[in-house]
Amino acid sequence: MIKKIQQKIAKKFGDKDTFGKHWEDWKWHTRHAIEDIDTFERITGIKLDEKFRENVTETLKKFPLSITPYYASLIDPNDYANDPVFIQSFPSPHELDIDPREMADPLAEDKDSPVPGITHRYPDRVLFHVSNVCAMYCRHCTRKRKVGDRDSIPGCEEVKRGLKYIAETPQVRDVLLSGGDPLMLSDDYLDWILTELRAIPHVQVIRIGSRMPVVLPYRITDELVDMLRKHHPVWINTHFNHPREITSSSKKALRKLADAGIPLGNQTVLLAGVNDCPRIIKELVHQLVGNRVRPYYLYQCDLSEGLTHFRTPVGKGIEIMESLTGHTSGFAIPTYVIDAPGGGGKIPLTPNYLISISTNKVVLRNYEGVITTYQEPDSYEPIFCDRKCSECHLQLKLKAADEYEPTGIVKLLSDHDETISLTPEDNDRMGRRGDD
Repeated sequence: MIKKIQQKIAKKFGDKDTFGKHWEDWKWHTRHAIEDIDTFERITGIKLDEKFRENVTETLKKFPLSITPYYASLIDPNDYANDPVFIQSFPSPHELDIDPREMADPLAEDKDSPVPGITHRYPDRVLFHVSNVCAMYCRHCTRKRKVGDRDSIPGCEEVKRGLKYIAETPQVRDVLLSGGDPLMLSDDYLDWILTELRAIPHVQVIRIGSRMPVVLPYRITDELVDMLRKHHPVWINTHFNHPREITSSSKKALRKLADAGIPLGNQTVLLAGVNDCPRIIKELVHQLVGNRVRPYYLYQCDLSEGLTHFRTPVGKGIEIMESLTGHTSGFAIPTYVIDAPGGGGKIPLTPNYLISISTNKVVLRNYEGVITTYQEPDSYEPIFCDRKCSECHLQLKLKAADEYEPTGIVKLLSDHDETISLTPEDNDRMGRRGDD
């Protein structure tokens, strides 16, 4: 069925041989991206309701449209309004219903940017923005403020400044290439970036965040895979939100990457009307692991502008996690997180399995509701730790261990640090005391 729709769409681009010649050419899809309503209707054969069409025209003045012909071919034209592919890719009038609590940059990525293109939030890893362009503009994108902004595409000099920052910051061991979509870059340019990163001794892991296996799987060419293979360890996190996105073409793309020894993860966003159903998420994670993709995160939808209609209550996410834990393989269960507004980072959320705790016993419940206990040791002598890891003669036998300063909750748990509490800097009580 999908192949027939793809053939039909290909012919509408004016070349009767398009499906045979160009359909699996990823650059052809980017050149023929659907960027206006008229083209969408002509290519898909879908006739939009006139009032809806009029309202969507207003949405496009603020948030642009771009859909690859491939992804458009997955839309069910007979029930497009309820189709998860349509909902994720086609603008909605609700995107203009901006809640006053929504933000252009809800994760404070710009504030946590020491140099342009770098977001340094966690101690040992950075987000490296190397592209502002995507093959498709997802309607739920947390970076809607940047999507389609072709005037601010990171140039070579900006990328070099980012590389310089990483090279001069030895605690950075993990670099995540993001955007936009890094796989929108040419093979040669991406190869150069990866080569420069690999030349930095303290960079151990390079990750690439890409939705190409979902929206344009033909981008995963043999040439791209051969290039990526040179830079191991390279990890790729992709972004499937619904089982219907896992097609024969996407499976082929995932197989190429996995066969090249590239570990694959998936980050799903919980979206109202798309996947806010335990059965949908369970089918999705099962199909992912069947294609050697580890479900990594289930994200609560961010507080970006225009996403109110996509957000679910946190209780829906907990319900979904409850339906997975104990009911499927442990490695098929993602971590449900809220990426904290204001730049607090990812906060994991789980159903409550800890019922109570005493000095030597914990009371737990399992997925069936069985309540049980775990006996703690009657005598536990913790090993004193002064955080001088390089001089440790206790159980820490790590080659080239580094000393580090504890931060956050670790500081409160530390043996050698005398900090007894962490207090927000604008705390009123401290202000009355006159404390700094």
